[in-house]
Amino acid sequence: SSTAMDPLRPIGEICDHHRLWLHVDAAMAGTAAILPEMRYILDGIEFADSFVFNPHKWMFTNFDCSAYFCKDPKALTSTFEILPEYLKTDADRQVKNFRDWGIPLGRRFRALKLWFVIRSFGVKGLQEKIRAHIELAKEFESWVREDPQFEVMAPVTINLVCFRYHPSNRTLSEKELEEINKALLDELNRSGKMFITHTKLKGKFTLRLCIAQTNTTRGHVQDAWDQLRYSARYF
Repeated sequence: SSTAMDPLRPIGEICDHHRLWLHVDAAMAGTAAILPEMRYILDGIEFADSFVFNPHKWMFTNFDCSAYFCKDPKALTSTFEILPEYLKTDADRQVKNFRDWGIPLGRRFRALKLWFVIRSFGVKGLQEKIRAHIELAKEFESWVREDPQFEVMAPVTINLVCFRYHPSNRTLSEKELEEINKALLDELNRSGKMFITHTKLKGKFTLRLCIAQTNTTRGHVQDAWDQLRYSARYF
């Protein structure tokens, strides 16, 4: 919930030594790896037996769409393949039949919408969007750090900023801070001007601002920050 990332290489070495299946769920963060400067997050990926990330989270693709890679597909097909007589066709010898790669027998044509996104933006266009989102998150983080009324709650690695309202001129307990930030969250989301989510980090109620929408600009992020500071004054 804070985009913390596990170190793949040491985990992979342990799994390799003990012959354990290593599955990497890159969720939203996997999209960042389309940037050359962000590929360090996949250091050690060669140890993975399977890998998945979700283009519907940060690659401008409608829900639902996940990209799934498997080092040895036979491990899946030998487990899930079923071939009753009525499912046998000549096409089975010509294409990969993904009905044998998982539990569901049928599946929707999810790949088409991702194909349209890739064709529309191209690699360069996708990289420009993702890079801009990361830069905006870093800028938002700097605004939070510079304001004594707010504090950053976790390292900002990609496009998600975890923070909370913590007025420096008042002595508040953790319970009071949680109540204030819950109220602030509700106020912001009711305003219709922005929408943020929350989590708890080390037991502390934390606000989350995620920059991932296709057309988000610096102006939108600035407006969100202005609205945050304006609303926080009443708590």
